[in-house]
Amino acid sequence: MSNSALTFAWNTVRTAADLPSFEPGWVWLVGAGPGDPGLLTLHALNALQQADVIVYDALVDDEILKLARPAAHIEYAGKRGGKPSPKQRNISLRLIEWAAKGKRVLRLKGGDPFLFGRGGEEALALVAAKVPFRVVPGVTSGVGGLAYAGIPATHRDVNHAVTFVTGHMAGGDVPDTIDWRALAQGSPVIVIYMGLKHLPRISSELMAAGRSGDEPVAIVSQATTKRQAVLETTLARAVEDATTSGIPAPALIVVGEAVRLRAGLDWLSAALDGRKLDPDPLGAKPGTRRTA
Repeated sequence: MSNSALTFAWNTVRTAADLPSFEPGWVWLVGAGPGDPGLLTLHALNALQQADVIVYDALVDDEILKLARPAAHIEYAGKRGGKPSPKQRNISLRLIEWAAKGKRVLRLKGGDPFLFGRGGEEALALVAAKVPFRVVPGVTSGVGGLAYAGIPATHRDVNHAVTFVTGHMAGGDVPDTIDWRALAQGSPVIVIYMGLKHLPRISSELMAAGRSGDEPVAIVSQATTKRQAVLETTLARAVEDATTSGIPAPALIVVGEAVRLRAGLDWLSAALDGRKLDPDPLGAKPGTRRTA
């Protein structure tokens, strides 16, 4: 479909759904989801089709940017660990400058803007500058990415709690405010964002706090995109297996028994590669319970 045809079709949807107009001088902080354009919300697509300026992050997939209004100015403001990146203050000031010029400014972020996305920091900067803004939530990779890997964030036979943790601070180091012992002992399933670089320390901290080296781990790389790859391993072998496989960032690290459910729920591999799914991946049915 051409962009003009998409715009015509979208205007019909926008009218039917009574979606808001993007007013000049406003900034919309929008979650683009984990990568697959199909996971965009209607509000996100509405913003892409109206914005004058799009300031986007490193984790926004190129296919999503193709949905922008043709006349939009698209500006990169990605932050990646270990690489030259714009300062957060400069990004916020840039949003304020564009809004002051009367532009409709879309700040497009991978996942959800308020979950490890610095959306709160940018919104407070807009408040201080008296710039009106709107927040559009997005599908976070810790939910959507896991679903595409066939791993449920919760399952009543495995866990009634899940913890999302960032694997690095603004400077690139492992966060020093995380209580690893409390995390290891209190959360049956742990989802770690942006932690591949620090996997040696993360796995060591969790095992030192009492998690078994045999506990299942999945590393989900470039989740929901055409480049998605999933490595299944254990906590003790995760570092070696990740190094050997060369699995690239960005990646989620999932620790917990929920990873075992992938044997029955990896719908994407079943569809693409003909993987045969196990209806009882935990061995919970009578006569099939695992003994080891």
